[in-house]
Amino acid sequence: MTIKEKLAYVKGLVEGLELDKNKPEVKVLSELVDFLDDITQNVSDLEDGYDDLADKIDEIDADLGYLEDDFYEDESNCKCDESDDGVFYEVTCPKCNETVCVSEPILLDGRIDCPNCGENLEFDLDGLSLKDKCGCNSFCECEPECGCEPGCDCESDNKCENDCNC
Repeated sequence: MTIKEKLAYVKGLVEGLELDKNKPEVKVLSELVDFLDDITQNVSDLEDGYDDLADKIDEIDADLGYLEDDFYEDESNCKCDESDDGVFYEVTCPKCNETVCVSEPILLDGRIDCPNCGENLEFDLDGLSLKDKCGCNSFCECEPECGCEPGCDCESDNKCENDCNC
């Protein structure tokens, strides 16, 4: 039974008593029933407003979900390796534990601010050769002319595209 139904029932009971409306007790009872009627109407209006707000919040939540899908991708949907713009690396921020995709040129700069929390991420690249096919420990994409593995000793006088000694 809703609050409006309960109020209608109480009103029916009071009217069914056929009380003398001139007695002070009946006047008080009549005023209490009118007061309950006002409260019931206000509660009903609040419930309607709540329902409208809940619907709007659901719409906003759905819209936000679409935006999150477009701009924030979880690790299972990471497209770091699918880009045509070069090589990307996944870096996990030690402060917020979010995984960030970093392009090779940015990684070679040695630092970046985490886009999620702003933490300064520094990269120690000593001893690493990135995209180093020729073994020159430089940022190049050339192949050794001998066809061997990167860093071989058979043709140490070769020059790569970046004029380094391979």
